[in-house]
Amino acid sequence: MNNKIAIITGASHPRDIGTAICRKLASKGIDIFFTNWQADNEWINRLQQEIENLGVRCVGMEIDLSPSDAYKVVLDSVELELGTPSILVNNAAHSTRDGYLELDGNTMDAHYAVNMRTTFLLSVEFVRRFKRERANGRIINMTSGQDLGAMPGELAYAATKGAITAFTKSLSAEVAPLGITVNAINPGPTDSTWMTDEIREHLLPNFPMGRIGQPSDVAEVVSFIASDEAAWITGQVIHSEGGFNR
Repeated sequence: MNNKIAIITGASHPRDIGTAICRKLASKGIDIFFTNWQADNEWINRLQQEIENLGVRCVGMEIDLSPSDAYKVVLDSVELELGTPSILVNNAAHSTRDGYLELDGNTMDAHYAVNMRTTFLLSVEFVRRFKRERANGRIINMTSGQDLGAMPGELAYAATKGAITAFTKSLSAEVAPLGITVNAINPGPTDSTWMTDEIREHLLPNFPMGRIGQPSDVAEVVSFIASDEAAWITGQVIHSEGGFNR
């Protein structure tokens, strides 16, 4: 996968999924452009150096993805710094607790702006700028299994992430003739920045493999979907949950 450029949104913490994806794709020889939000600058610099030590280029960008023009800023920046990307991983997400008693317009809008609008507009602008002669294209969206079970208390998050499934399937049909695949990954509950010991204790019995999913598990699936070997896979939601029982 040498000479390919990947955009990964939402790499803001040493233990998050976006960071694991950056590391994995970099290990495959892919140049990395990642976005972060309110991350520790010292850690960001260390991550960039770690990735560059793998022999690839790496650029990190702090950006709030909620403004309506954020997608253009990201794509303009990656083209200026690295070149035209062939891989887009829409990993960034906004999530707060709500439920029917708390859900209001501001909460809904905040989730929509990041989870839907920026994900969708990044995807279509990526396609519009795509140069097929350089490589096959890959768009990989992250979802959370909203079609598999209820998420009480997270109505805005479930609704906006669930919309990604419909978008993925429809966009995949449109852009297949261009040599671009579009897929989504549902990693199930993953032990990243949001889990506490109490949550781990509650969830562990639901994993028949005896452990909770790790960010590195997600990164392995992303790496495969981004590879040439996955060229025949498109329009799919891949449930990589380790057999998680709801």
